[in-house]
Amino acid sequence: MHPTALDLTLDAPALTAALVDFPSVSGSEKPLADAVEEALRELPHLTVDRHGNNVVARTHLGRTERVVLAGHIDTVPIADNVPSRLDENGILWGCGTSDMKSGVAVQLRIAATVPEPNRDLTFVFYDNEEVAAHLNGLGHVAEAHPDWLDGDFAVLLEPSDAQVEGGCQGTLRVHLRTKGERAHSARSWMGSNAIHAVAPILDRLASYEPRRPVIDGLEYREGLNAVGIEGGVATNVIPDECTVVVNYRYAPDRSMAEAEAHVREVFAGCGLSEIVVDDHTGGALPGLSHPAAAAFMEAVGGTAQPKFGWTDVSRFSALGVPAVNYGPGDALFAHKRDEHVAVDKITHCEQRLRDWLTS
Repeated sequence: MHPTALDLTLDAPALTAALVDFPSVSGSEKPLADAVEEALRELPHLTVDRHGNNVVARTHLGRTERVVLAGHIDTVPIADNVPSRLDENGILWGCGTSDMKSGVAVQLRIAATVPEPNRDLTFVFYDNEEVAAHLNGLGHVAEAHPDWLDGDFAVLLEPSDAQVEGGCQGTLRVHLRTKGERAHSARSWMGSNAIHAVAPILDRLASYEPRRPVIDGLEYREGLNAVGIEGGVATNVIPDECTVVVNYRYAPDRSMAEAEAHVREVFAGCGLSEIVVDDHTGGALPGLSHPAAAAFMEAVGGTAQPKFGWTDVSRFSALGVPAVNYGPGDALFAHKRDEHVAVDKITHCEQRLRDWLTS
């Protein structure tokens, strides 16, 4: 029987286990969103709003700064890794332990136990992060109620192994298409092979030298790679169409328009019939020069690292809110059947956030 309520008096590791035992695969988050909303409405120092299966809670203490703590409540499909399991080594196993119910548990604990923070706080719990971008709940809130996300600085509790990861890289996926002419393979000279025509594309990719720009002291690493290729009609037919799917991961000092222009420049002269942008989401600058970010780094310690993957810090960046990733999970174990998180990382992140918000 699935749980129907959340107990915010549990410590963060136990609350993580409770969240894992509350299945919320993308598209089925409503019961968990209901439970989060109900638990937060019991806290008199917060006002709570809801849009779809997205819950936003805020303090209104008149502080000079407002910080947003955000996390998604959905997971990838369960792979026989629910219910949760805590082993003798202090490792909690289960779907979402790393990505990112341990981060959500830290959010909920701060919401419940820090009623008078030194900065006003906004807590965002949103759905559909693990699926197509147009379904993303944070994006829906940003469109419908951008004022709910107002802030001077944001922390996304995505898995970062309890260290700060600044900003994120953009991701662009394009389909590069070539055209040929069909013919019987026994008389290939009567046609034109579209698969052979992709050779210049592959040559450009093989010789491409990606940038490694340094931004706010963080070295990002770009990448331009073929991630798929499709062509062919039958084993005795010269193909008249072929498509190479290319993914460009680019540093946040490039705009989306600049990224698209760069890709078109790289493949200029390759004899393409068409370049189609299939998916594109911009990156986010790290924002580590912001005073709130500096104070955050001082409180949590360690050395900031660049975020090579894409996260929703990009959405905050688009709203003019500098953001970083900081959560207890380890991204190397996200989405895996053996997904897990170290309990001491959960308590570490909670305490560092508490220090920052109360000192």
